[in-house]
Amino acid sequence: MQQKSTFSLSKRLPEQHRSIATLLAFALIPVSGLATDIYLPSMPHMATGLGVRESNIQLTLSLFLVSYGCAQLIAGSFLDSFGRYRLCMAALFIFSISAIITAISGNIVVICAMRIVQGICTGMIVVSKRAFFVDVHKGEKQKHYLSIMTIVWSSAPIIAPFIGGYLEAHFNWRANFFVLAGYCTLLLVLEYIFSGETIEHYHPLQLRPILRNYGEMLRAADFVYGLIMLGLSYGITMIFGLSGPFIIEHQMGYSPVVAGYASLVMGLAWMCGGFLGKAMIRKEFLPKLRKACIIQIILIIAMITTTPLLNNIWSMILFAFSIHVTAGFIFNNYFAYSLSRFPRMAGMAGGLTGGMAYMITSVMSYGIASIIGANSQQTLGYSYLVMGVVGLGIMLVNRTQQPATTVTVK
Repeated sequence: MQQKSTFSLSKRLPEQHRSIATLLAFALIPVSGLATDIYLPSMPHMATGLGVRESNIQLTLSLFLVSYGCAQLIAGSFLDSFGRYRLCMAALFIFSISAIITAISGNIVVICAMRIVQGICTGMIVVSKRAFFVDVHKGEKQKHYLSIMTIVWSSAPIIAPFIGGYLEAHFNWRANFFVLAGYCTLLLVLEYIFSGETIEHYHPLQLRPILRNYGEMLRAADFVYGLIMLGLSYGITMIFGLSGPFIIEHQMGYSPVVAGYASLVMGLAWMCGGFLGKAMIRKEFLPKLRKACIIQIILIIAMITTTPLLNNIWSMILFAFSIHVTAGFIFNNYFAYSLSRFPRMAGMAGGLTGGMAYMITSVMSYGIASIIGANSQQTLGYSYLVMGVVGLGIMLVNRTQQPATTVTVK
């Protein structure tokens, strides 16, 4: 029932505020990319300022990804049971507080704990706003807005390191988290004024049916292969995010702004891979992905073997760009397949796909970055090689998938 009070956490979305609430939803979708990538150029200075090892700072990103992935797995069920609006508002408030604590803290343990909190809150925010577009808009308008949503989602990891590089250059690493806190606080206030609840039918939170559905999905080998490929493909981008700034700033002597530009280029490579996937949408699914994996391996080997001849920031960025294009191509194809694999459980399949992909990404990328410790073009290539070889192995054993529509996502 429509509430009389404008300022109520239980109020329905006012009809006259639909357009403004839609714009706010678009503004909240990039929170995941901003929280992940804005402080990448600051990582080396963050390690120096806190007096900790590089791996400790890299762990803050991995913990965020794990908690973000886990939150997506369960967020849909809670949002269907308790509504979108109140949980999103609570998540925005807690995220803002945790970002401020991160910005003022000098303790790496506290920072790691706050990054876990931020990951959980981000999962709740993003999933609630995906549901918003389905709740509020129907038919062709819904398809139109969902298409725009994927573009907005993809843009955040591209511009975030660019912004972060300038924040680091003119202020310090703490400015990144103050900006995140300010951004979410502003949107919290605007949501409170203009938005409201959009769910039409509440569903009881029942554990047994939820577990049964998850079990059915995880028993499907092709779906599991898809989840692994998603994690490996996105993990390639995270390998650069974890190691690239340290190589560019510490080993090559460039500024955080340059590291930000490098991350922006990697984001553009990812989008190019997605657009290439759309251009090749009518090609056979498995053959084109196997070819992409083989091309990726060839590029990685070339990156490693040519290091004695080509070993500068330009060669590293060129090779990494090409490798990230193949990763974006593989990710986008598999993301579409995974989302369409269980149409009667589309919501849960989407949550499981996003959640598991981020969890696999975080474990693999942090593990490889810690073990190999990339500090040059060659060692970065070795890190890529581990991901690429595992991915090619998955592609060779998987022979059960059918074509799926390709979408561009990040």
